[in-house]
Amino acid sequence: MATITESVVMEALRRVRDPDRGDDIVGLGMVSGVAVKDGHVQFAIEVDPQRGPKLEPLRQAAATAVEALPGVLSVTAVLTAHRQPGPASAPGGTPRPTAPGQGTGHGHGHGHGHAHGQDQAQRQLAPGVGAIVAVASGKGGVGKSTTAANLALALAALGRKVGLLDADIYGPSMPRMLGITGKPNSADGKTLDPMQRFGLKVMSIGFMVDEETPVIWRGPMVQSALTQMLRDVNWGELDVLVVDMPPGTGDAQLTMAQQVPLAGAVIVSTPQDIALLDARKGLRMFQKVDVPVLGIVENMSYFACPHCGGRTDIFGHGGARAEAERLGAPFLGEVPLHLAIRETSDAGTPIVVTEPEGEHAQAYRQIAEAVLAGLAAEGGAARRQAPKILVQ
Repeated sequence: MATITESVVMEALRRVRDPDRGDDIVGLGMVSGVAVKDGHVQFAIEVDPQRGPKLEPLRQAAATAVEALPGVLSVTAVLTAHRQPGPASAPGGTPRPTAPGQGTGHGHGHGHGHAHGQDQAQRQLAPGVGAIVAVASGKGGVGKSTTAANLALALAALGRKVGLLDADIYGPSMPRMLGITGKPNSADGKTLDPMQRFGLKVMSIGFMVDEETPVIWRGPMVQSALTQMLRDVNWGELDVLVVDMPPGTGDAQLTMAQQVPLAGAVIVSTPQDIALLDARKGLRMFQKVDVPVLGIVENMSYFACPHCGGRTDIFGHGGARAEAERLGAPFLGEVPLHLAIRETSDAGTPIVVTEPEGEHAQAYRQIAEAVLAGLAAEGGAARRQAPKILVQ
């Protein structure tokens, strides 16, 4: 099998010409973010946002040129756009953000004039999924990914068809947490088949990038990757797709809130004041973009000694419950800081799988039941339209 390198990919892309600018896309400096791993190639084509809607043929031509190379197994090519300052700028001359090219010709900005294009793009995202639920936190280190994995497994244990999307592009953890290795396949050459374990369908950028390789992408590329992991993955028919969000309230979170019809969000926090402050920001973000907050989970609620069974409130206790009451959000439950939860997650066999009848698995199952109840209260598994956001 021929060796695929970045230089080989770039040479193939030199044969692709921009029809308007009359030169090849490499010579024009339009290609960025080239990454090659075990025959899987990904790259971005940077374009003027006003040209985005008509440049889908260019993206397809670039992908086809690379696919023709011997040894290439899959190609992920995305359009990214950077709006220039001008009449469309936000106050102070800051450019308004633009949505990345979706691979379908919808390179649109935020505003009412593009609502039709947004609706079309949204309908193509995971069409067989009943409800998409984001698991988020205002800061890192609160056990959000552990909660997302065990919540997904608990939903599956309750008889639901469940998928799990690892949306933390910079720090994907689901391959390790679920003990999944290898690369996803593509049966039709167009969409990736998700990896599967413990009855879950799983997708993560970690399946395409080596665990120790940092992902150094700018915001538009992250946005495009998230969109592609929804649109270009064969999720099939699912009752719930759990999305493990990156921590904070940045580009990735805004992309998910704007472009994905989220049925609701689950906020994970620890009990101490500083974590609750950040959790409050995350909750407010979802409220501002009209995504229902299904509730708050208090993780590491207390330390349960594995030897004597004693309990210590290392981070305090009950802060998330009190915050939920103050903000008028449901309190979904508390999960202790326990050695078994950490060990099983590190081993790739989460506690809901290894000890399904144990008290910790039961805590996650009760949270899953509360999430399902919240979805039912918000209209069942019906998909919500993502909000139209106008940046002032």
